[in-house]
Amino acid sequence: MKRLAEACERIAATTKKLEKIAIVGEYLKATKPEDAAVSSVFLSGRPFPAWEETTLQVGGALLWRLVQELSGKNDQELTASYRRLGDLGAVAAEVLPERVATDALVPQDPLTVAEVQNRFRQIAAARGPAAKGVLVRELLSQVTPLEAKYIIKIMTGDLRIGLKESLVEEAIAKAYSATVAEVQRANMLLGDIGETLRFAVNGKLSEARMRLFHPLGFMLATPAASAEEALSYFPSALVEDKYDGIRAQAHCSGHDIRIFSRTRDDITESFPELPDALAGLPKDAILDGEIVAWSCFTGDAGESGRALPFSALQQRLGRKKVSEQLMRRVPVAYLVFDILYARGELLIDHPLRERSKILGELLAATRTPARTQSNATQGTLVLESAEPPITAQVLRAPLYRASSAAELEQLFEAAQARGNEGLMIKDPESVYTPGRRGRSWLKLKRELATLDVVVTAVEYGHGKRIGVLSDYTFAVWDGEKLVNIGKAYSGLTDAEIAEMTKWFLEHKIEDQGFRLIVEPKIVLEVAFNNMMRSARHNSGYALRFPRIVRLRPDKLAEEADTIETVKEIYERQK
Repeated sequence: MKRLAEACERIAATTKKLEKIAIVGEYLKATKPEDAAVSSVFLSGRPFPAWEETTLQVGGALLWRLVQELSGKNDQELTASYRRLGDLGAVAAEVLPERVATDALVPQDPLTVAEVQNRFRQIAAARGPAAKGVLVRELLSQVTPLEAKYIIKIMTGDLRIGLKESLVEEAIAKAYSATVAEVQRANMLLGDIGETLRFAVNGKLSEARMRLFHPLGFMLATPAASAEEALSYFPSALVEDKYDGIRAQAHCSGHDIRIFSRTRDDITESFPELPDALAGLPKDAILDGEIVAWSCFTGDAGESGRALPFSALQQRLGRKKVSEQLMRRVPVAYLVFDILYARGELLIDHPLRERSKILGELLAATRTPARTQSNATQGTLVLESAEPPITAQVLRAPLYRASSAAELEQLFEAAQARGNEGLMIKDPESVYTPGRRGRSWLKLKRELATLDVVVTAVEYGHGKRIGVLSDYTFAVWDGEKLVNIGKAYSGLTDAEIAEMTKWFLEHKIEDQGFRLIVEPKIVLEVAFNNMMRSARHNSGYALRFPRIVRLRPDKLAEEADTIETVKEIYERQK
């Protein structure tokens, strides 16, 4: 582990990509394959391979307490170090003594990376924070401060040394005489960069096969300012509504169904009615689509329902147990718009027009009770109940074609009339590029509104924003008092953030450590996608995807927007 920590220090000390790759490659080549495989996982910022469901379940508060106990520092001293360094691992390296362990029964030999991962597995298997705390304390007591620095960074999932998994892939290619494309594809198929390294060591990268039930990266879209701009990248387009739900990738193999979010978390339990609706697919498949709250009805045009605002879906998120009552109150649909794997073949290299055809054929052949209606295929889950059956709909997202800006504008207006955000505009010839954003997929939407708000609290940032106050909580007026409605950290330049940090430090009302309550005098203009009812803020509302448009030094705090304006926007949105 010591050699890995020293390599990480060297990686962090350079800003040059090629030097980082060279350092990682040299380290991996000089390390026995089993330790090199584990190291590649650690260097990707994870304790375990990506495909595994194992998690440590060790929170920052527990790590903070253990570092404090082992260092003998008080909370104020630790907070001062954190503000300066912005990372608990770096704080541990600074405050921990050279070797904490004094118990003769605790082994003093240096730990290998494989042994550290075994300790991680013991921590993951332990039940409750007390048991986990004992194991973490023992681990940190056995290592040097430098090793503790990177053990904590791996546990928190962020090395912060300017190293991404893509650079580790390049280093593996360099170390074992493979092409970067070969390594990238094997890692994508396996979901395990350590196993990918083992294939590379043996010269067998081409033998890697798709492992279902580990999520692939999601292809991302680039914003387009106008219909004219969108069609400047390709002459004709496949067009779908842009739905306001959550992106979801469904892995289907017979009755074994798992659903993953864009953050690659398993969210199957949050939508228990969807797996049975997907279980009738005639072949193993990986689908890409959007889960939305759904209002069921049959319209004049034959459509089978309509997506509801995100605020409705929010009631279903983050729940491991979902009651039948909640499923009835907030029904959902899975709107499928792409297929990544079918017939035992990865399809991402096929053009979209071919993938679209394969998707249509697969959904049309589903074995679940289904009907095709206005480009939609639907499955139904029946629960034992005196009530009507609960239906979980799997719908083919309606697909349109456009070759002119006027056609796109018409489709955009129709999408908004259906209550959707805007349009997704796609090149029919585009391949699926996991985790990448390009000009093959575009999104066209317009801001719902902007609000002038007052900053009430600020927090210290992370990474390149260490030491500056960059996360702003903001409020609107409710009579004579300010009520918080959101939080944003994007939109201002580094120079503006530095200037505002100085102002906030000079005008703080209360210092809460990582967070400052400040004088309510700074006005911001913020944009957002939509608004929802929420108990998160004392206004009773929350903004979805808020971002700072600009500072408003021309406005007094008293001139900021009111809760009445918020209510009007919310009602207009509905």
